[in-house]
Amino acid sequence: PGLITGASDDDASGILTYLQAGTVLGLKVVWTALFTLPLMYSIQEMCARIGLRTDRGLMRLIKEHYPKPVAVLIAIISAVVITVNIGADLSAVGVVLHDLSGMSAIIGIAITALIIVASTVRFSYRKFAHVLKWLTLSLFSYVLTVFFLNVDWLAALRATLTISLDWSPTTITLVVAILGTTISPYLFFWQANEESEERDEQVDSRGLKRFLVTKHELKQLKEDVFTGMLFSNLVTWFIIVGASHLSTLYGVSEITNFSQASLVLKPLLGSTAYLAFALGIIGTTLLAIPVLAGSVGYICAEIFGWNEGINKKFSQAKGFYSAIILATAIGVAMNYLRLDPVQLLIGAAILYTMITPPLIYFILRFANDKKLLGSHVNGWASNTLGVITLLTMTAAALSYLLI
Repeated sequence: PGLITGASDDDASGILTYLQAGTVLGLKVVWTALFTLPLMYSIQEMCARIGLRTDRGLMRLIKEHYPKPVAVLIAIISAVVITVNIGADLSAVGVVLHDLSGMSAIIGIAITALIIVASTVRFSYRKFAHVLKWLTLSLFSYVLTVFFLNVDWLAALRATLTISLDWSPTTITLVVAILGTTISPYLFFWQANEESEERDEQVDSRGLKRFLVTKHELKQLKEDVFTGMLFSNLVTWFIIVGASHLSTLYGVSEITNFSQASLVLKPLLGSTAYLAFALGIIGTTLLAIPVLAGSVGYICAEIFGWNEGINKKFSQAKGFYSAIILATAIGVAMNYLRLDPVQLLIGAAILYTMITPPLIYFILRFANDKKLLGSHVNGWASNTLGVITLLTMTAAALSYLLI
């Protein structure tokens, strides 16, 4: 679950946000890749531990421990914002399919959505993701490209360890977008629910009457989550470093279309740069949308008390899968509005920042509840990082609202 979560975090919205930030701000913003790693890991590890220990998802816990109107409000806002992200990612796929084949963007989006929905309903996510994870290897093109650039490695390292920005409205917007697309609410819901499903699978396969969370399992959980978050943030670092050279190499001061975004890969791949960029967008989007739509499914199922589970058949969890289908369909419909895909992708990242603080608050409360987690509650390190994450995301949201 941790590796899948980390890979899905570098979706089209994340890639475009990192490229735009690196192009506009250069190495001045590369520190965010290191800064967000412990924050991202701490929250995802809490979500994983909560799911594994309680066998429940976050929305179900919110519903059980807080007034129903609070749970419903959180569910509606989260589902709406995640659905916007689905629409934004589909928009990116539509653009690259059109550029590669001449296919109408709307038709390409509809076909992509049908493939995703059919595969999600027909196959277990584990089987689906096993194939799709190979497509995300195209993200390593960004890593390799940096070694073909004349990078000042000392300057890049210094910038990674130093926060030095002018904090203009543009800077604040891009930093807020980076925080939102890196520490995203849909990852919280997905992580907790997938750990719960992993637990249920073990109970069924091993014929257990009760499930005990051992130190070994917690160690594996932490390693899995950290590996996924490290992978995600390493890709982020290399994308920003590569994008910081766009203005020097090609005179690009801002990314306004996907052709400009693909220029980062040109030093390594030449004329095939756009193809590699397109495959990266398609691969990560095909991996991310089932996670996004699945999160909406979990949210709706837990609010309404439906059966849930990505590994259940449609007949066993009709409401859950109907919510996934509806969220994807709305994402497709959004693209009839003809919104600018680059702005839509970055806008989705900013929306996440707005709704993240209250969810982190709930996560911290659950992760410190001994009635829920027993001896597996947060230690001082987890609480320290969790509070820093809460304060950081709150400050980011307020900063954006005030500019």
